[in-house]
Amino acid sequence: MTAAIIDGKVIAAKLRGRVADEVARVRRENGLTPGLAVVLVGSDPASQVYVRSKHKQTQEAGMASFEHVLPADVAQDDLLALIGELNRDPAVHGILVQLPLPKPLHTETIINAIDPAKDVDGLHPNNAGRLAGGFVALSPCTPLGCIILTKSVHASLEGMNAIVIGRSNLVGRPLVQLLLNENATVTIAHSRSRDLPQLCARADLVYAAVGKPEMVRGDWIKPGATVIDVGINRLPGADGKTRLVGDVAFAEALDVAGAITPVPGGVGQMTVACLLVNTLRAACAIHGLPKPRA
Repeated sequence: MTAAIIDGKVIAAKLRGRVADEVARVRRENGLTPGLAVVLVGSDPASQVYVRSKHKQTQEAGMASFEHVLPADVAQDDLLALIGELNRDPAVHGILVQLPLPKPLHTETIINAIDPAKDVDGLHPNNAGRLAGGFVALSPCTPLGCIILTKSVHASLEGMNAIVIGRSNLVGRPLVQLLLNENATVTIAHSRSRDLPQLCARADLVYAAVGKPEMVRGDWIKPGATVIDVGINRLPGADGKTRLVGDVAFAEALDVAGAITPVPGGVGQMTVACLLVNTLRAACAIHGLPKPRA
């Protein structure tokens, strides 16, 4: 048996199309153009590429895109002042501060300064707490993408056994809450969990977000399980260049799983698309409009 490949590129493109349709409808019916502000501090090349991608896709979806690029040595008070301005700007419905931030900026202080209603990264304690309590909240984009990818294979996750390997605030913890909201039975594990292969072997859904290259082996996977690989790791290649691998040993898992996301081309494709979803949802919520159909 060879697993079906879950094509994140195709699924993300369809999601962006639905968002664009909803943005056009909201603008037509309510005169509202959702706006996303992205703040980049410093000149990290990977972050620059990511921000450019966000800007392009935001505009293609019919939204307003606001970019703020600050020097790496910006004073924390100046960054906080910018966030305060964006909080008050009625044209801005989503605020994203690109992480990681250069030292000595204090990430928690910066995130906490964002208006929770505009926190499209879903990292503000108010949103994290609401999600943990089962209330409506803006959810982090990568976990949201994981759920959408899973539901491209399974119409319902109710009653399925899921394991989330990794407990970060960005992926693992919020993903557990989203799975609980789908009525899945969830185990949260990490690199120090005992008998991790046995825990995995019981799972219908495996989410690997631990940041260790190819840690999850093929013989850990329950035959027919759906595997969502969140990891993005660079390893040296044979030609001297680096190659991207996930947290799952893809070639091994391909022979066992029922469906699997590749790296690249899987979860990473969904993150920006879900950022657009969150910006649209935030704009509608701020203006008291019904939840959009995307």
